[in-house]
Amino acid sequence: MVRRWKTGIAVATLLAITAMRPAGADDPKTVRFIPYADLSVLDPHWTAGIVTRNFAYMVYDTLFAYDHDFKPQPQMVATWRESADRLSWDFTLRDGLKWHDGTPVRAADCVASLKRWGQRNGAYGQSFIATVQTMEATDDKNFRVTLKKPFPVLDTLATLSTPTPFMLPERLANTDPYQQLKEVVGSGPFKFVDAEFEPGHRAVFVKNLDYVPRKEAPDWGAGAKIVKVDRVEWTYIPDATTAVQALIAGEMDRWEYASVDLLPLLAKNPEIEVQPIFPIGNTGALRFNQLQPPFNNAKMR
Repeated sequence: MVRRWKTGIAVATLLAITAMRPAGADDPKTVRFIPYADLSVLDPHWTAGIVTRNFAYMVYDTLFAYDHDFKPQPQMVATWRESADRLSWDFTLRDGLKWHDGTPVRAADCVASLKRWGQRNGAYGQSFIATVQTMEATDDKNFRVTLKKPFPVLDTLATLSTPTPFMLPERLANTDPYQQLKEVVGSGPFKFVDAEFEPGHRAVFVKNLDYVPRKEAPDWGAGAKIVKVDRVEWTYIPDATTAVQALIAGEMDRWEYASVDLLPLLAKNPEIEVQPIFPIGNTGALRFNQLQPPFNNAKMR
């Protein structure tokens, strides 16, 4: 990602590369961000698209999250207990959790969310659901998962694999998993401004004043999500040249996944920092089309 120096934000997008304006720039309480792709799907369980996952981390929250060592840490959960035979798991939600409509987060919301997510995530969710014997709320703050056999429950709840297990209000989580949600109500550090959403162009988020961060220090996906700005504007700019000019001109503050060929130009600007923030990196693969010449010839391959 590429960024201009600005007063900053503790929660933005995970797993990106960034650019930031010096402190004291115009409107320091607004971050103007260029995502790598158009935000076309708002249902956090619907797609494996990373841009939707990043959007959901702004608006929603998870029961657990990975720290920088890829160890699952509690997020919405306060305490949990695993039985000696590893077949029964009890979870207690932390205090202060509210949905953006003002209603409290309940254990029943989380159970319904996990059931819906489990049908959409083929990597972990479906295996998790197949292993569950029962999953039910025991009261408003507690729920229990009973398994048929031991399963890596905490890693599953903390997974970054898309779709990610974001929590929804029960009334939305009960939506058919094969129908997209028509409403955005999360419990995360930002609220989505539906009235300002322009598909293919812009998405707007405002600070959730009711959000209660965890007490731990921020650590990758885990720890406190401390919001230091009032507003975040995502503007999708598909043309790389236009995006870099908007960044240089100060019209934008951050650019996700800057084009490699433009990095030298950005690095020369003293107000711009080019910073890799995904330590593992990405792996690409190139596969020959063996049905088309010349690669239908084994010697050519």
